[in-house]
Amino acid sequence: MSSTKQYKSIGDDLWKSRTDKINAELFTMAYGSLVVQLIQDYEDYAEVNKQLEKMGYNIGIRLIEDFLARSSLGKCADFREVGEVVAKVGFKSFLNITPIVHHHPAPTPAGGVGPSTTTPRSSLLPSQNAAAQAQTHSMPGASFVLTIDENPLAEFVELPDTALPTTAPEGSTAGAPNQTGLWYSNILCGVLRGALEMVQMQCEVVFLSDTLRGDETTEIRVKLVRYLEEEVPVGDD
Repeated sequence: MSSTKQYKSIGDDLWKSRTDKINAELFTMAYGSLVVQLIQDYEDYAEVNKQLEKMGYNIGIRLIEDFLARSSLGKCADFREVGEVVAKVGFKSFLNITPIVHHHPAPTPAGGVGPSTTTPRSSLLPSQNAAAQAQTHSMPGASFVLTIDENPLAEFVELPDTALPTTAPEGSTAGAPNQTGLWYSNILCGVLRGALEMVQMQCEVVFLSDTLRGDETTEIRVKLVRYLEEEVPVGDD
């Protein structure tokens, strides 16, 4: 397991060594043109959000190979470390930004059965305490939230009133993000979902907030659903 500073250094080095960078304004304009075209084609923001996520997914399942080859990173110890790699190496090496990452362990199952309740935390030795925390950050339900201060996709962008969220539908879960309106950068959610799926992690990736929609911050939540079994190629034992 590498330290946070080591991951930051790896991300910086990968960005500096990239030879295929494109002009930031051109990149922003090209993405904006894509979103506008989707809006014209579908005339429905929910469908546009879906298509952006789907496009991102198809990018992510291919991008991960380049990322692993260039970074030479090994398997992460837990989902917390996955979040550190995504924020400090992944985003930095491709978009030259480093989101702030906040980690959340898997919730305790109903009935109180779980690593955090089998033994009082205060009675654990330091090594046992660390192991218990690592376990809760490896279980399905564990998540991390990425806070993006500067989103290169959204530079110079202002959403029209029609693309802003409306009142949340009746029956929506309290505290859940309002999914009406346009999630302009939803392609990022698809990239993360596709890339993580290729390394055997099925995740739910959604925007929680976006400054383009009037929120104070831009945040993406990545939640571990389950680990996938690695498929054995045909002909291999």
